[in-house]
Amino acid sequence: MSSAVALKSDPAPILACTISRDMLNFDLLIEDMESELGEAWGDLSFDDASVFLTQPEAADLQFVAIAVDRHDEADIGRVADIITTAKTRGVKVILIADTVSPTTLHQLLRLGAQDFVPYPLPEGALHDAIERICRSAPAPENAPDNSPDKTEVKPATRIGTRSAIFAIQGLAGGCGATTLAVNLAWELANIDKKKAPSVCLIDFDLQQGAVSTFLDLPRRDVIFEMLQDVSGMDVDGFKQALVSYDDKLSVFTAPADMLPLDIITSQDVNGLLDLATQCFDIVVVDMPKTTVQWTETVLVRSDVYFAPLELDMRSAQNAIRFIRALQSEELPLDKVNFVLNRAPGMTDLGGKGRVKLLSESLGVKIATMLPDGKRQVKQCCDHGVPLSAMAQKNPLRKEILKLATGLHDAMLREAAEG
Repeated sequence: MSSAVALKSDPAPILACTISRDMLNFDLLIEDMESELGEAWGDLSFDDASVFLTQPEAADLQFVAIAVDRHDEADIGRVADIITTAKTRGVKVILIADTVSPTTLHQLLRLGAQDFVPYPLPEGALHDAIERICRSAPAPENAPDNSPDKTEVKPATRIGTRSAIFAIQGLAGGCGATTLAVNLAWELANIDKKKAPSVCLIDFDLQQGAVSTFLDLPRRDVIFEMLQDVSGMDVDGFKQALVSYDDKLSVFTAPADMLPLDIITSQDVNGLLDLATQCFDIVVVDMPKTTVQWTETVLVRSDVYFAPLELDMRSAQNAIRFIRALQSEELPLDKVNFVLNRAPGMTDLGGKGRVKLLSESLGVKIATMLPDGKRQVKQCCDHGVPLSAMAQKNPLRKEILKLATGLHDAMLREAAEG
């Protein structure tokens, strides 16, 4: 397809269009579009797209794939106008981005693009994106506003009589606790295609919580109001405070403003966990790095309390302090699962020796080893998507999926026995 001429010469209805400055820079996209749609698609330049989307001929369009690279960032306003026009006409938008900055990508997604695929296209990525955006019909012009701030959380479908609580507390800054919490919750929410458990992700880091950033979700003002009166909250109020990610994961974000950690008490935390477990099969809690009075509450109620650390001196010293604090208060250390992030590879014999020495020094077993996901992890966090969306084959994503599968299998066994 060379230009808008193809749109006029093809008698079959055009179901989709690619839009770019120069489609020759995205030859893999051409191949995938032909594989998915045959001849029922066209190719438009940015200038042609602005005109075509307002014409009656665009009535049959189901989606457009807008391809941008770093050379388009200087003229990103024109791309934004195309997205806005498409959204107004009820046409879905898939962004195909090649080396675009996270800031630009975030801006375009916020304008109304429904999905994002990196370029070069991973195998099957365009097919999956088309399936996702076509599951639901375009909203009518007078449909109610379903922006993230007003997303209604669907009732949970329970798989057992008891909910599971998995908490994550990093033992040092930058050790991947929030990355683990977000991706573990997402993998659990997608673990079973036919009957996935209902999952709620709670960000209890009231000062530096980044769950909303890692999933590109809004921080809602209602969170602060609810934290001030947890005792007066009911199930309906709790659900209204949640935001939904891709209709599969419910999230209780950190508040918009930095709050003191003692603004909530152990009783408040208990109340929030009670509400969450009434509504969901699994509750994943992202804890602050600081140990506070209500840390004990979450630890006692957790089925597994993950403590990520790294293979360095600061993590080792913090782990020793953490273990001593639990032992001095006679808290259940057996619930703590020490997770070594950026663990050495199989061939790194020296690194494996250091891991063994660390385990012996702490007097605990390091039960979970997570490999270094490297650059892709940061990219996914900056783009506000889970690892499975952009880096399905990333080694870190694979290990988190294994961890989620093990936890889910344990839940099913318990439900069957109970």
